[in-house]
Amino acid sequence: MNRKKKLNKLGLNDCFMDKKNPFELFKVWMSKAKKTEINDPNALALATVNSKKQPSVRMVLLKGLTDKEFIFYTNLNSRKSSELKTNPRASMCFHWKSLRRQIRIDGPISKVPSKVADQYFNSRPYGSRIGAWASIQSTPMISRLDLIRRVQYFKKKFPNSKKVPRPPYWSGWALKANEIEFWLDGDNRIHQRLKYKKIGSKWKKEILYP
Repeated sequence: MNRKKKLNKLGLNDCFMDKKNPFELFKVWMSKAKKTEINDPNALALATVNSKKQPSVRMVLLKGLTDKEFIFYTNLNSRKSSELKTNPRASMCFHWKSLRRQIRIDGPISKVPSKVADQYFNSRPYGSRIGAWASIQSTPMISRLDLIRRVQYFKKKFPNSKKVPRPPYWSGWALKANEIEFWLDGDNRIHQRLKYKKIGSKWKKEILYP
């Protein structure tokens, strides 16, 4: 059965293609989003849950992608990191208004190896590396002047832009996807949804009612 017939059988738009692996389709959609989104096509909503089962969500940037994982970086003492340490599972959602598409991703999450975190940290602009040292993320501050002073302090401590070590409290998280859903907006809310679910070492596809 050729690709076109498979698409007709499912009744989906051609943009869903006919990929056995959802990561391949994700890369195609992300490539398209990079051409159409005005700002940050790699922005995603990250949902976590704390020990009291209270969910929280915030926007982060996708900074790494493997054949199994979606990677972002943050302060390990932040609220999101504290919740991930307690409950190492998360959900991600990309929404591209320019394409009228979204992708939802679920799965367990773990910290990236130190070598990977070091490599990414060293690729960041000097100001961003200093900011990682200066910000006591998610904690209250009396005045923004306190943050500015901390930035100035760490600039003096690390004046060489090529020699700013990664803070011990800053690293990356990798979500190992076991479910990925692709969504396309439709007229009258008759949307199109294609879900991939990991079963063993293989991905199973199914379409969902809108």
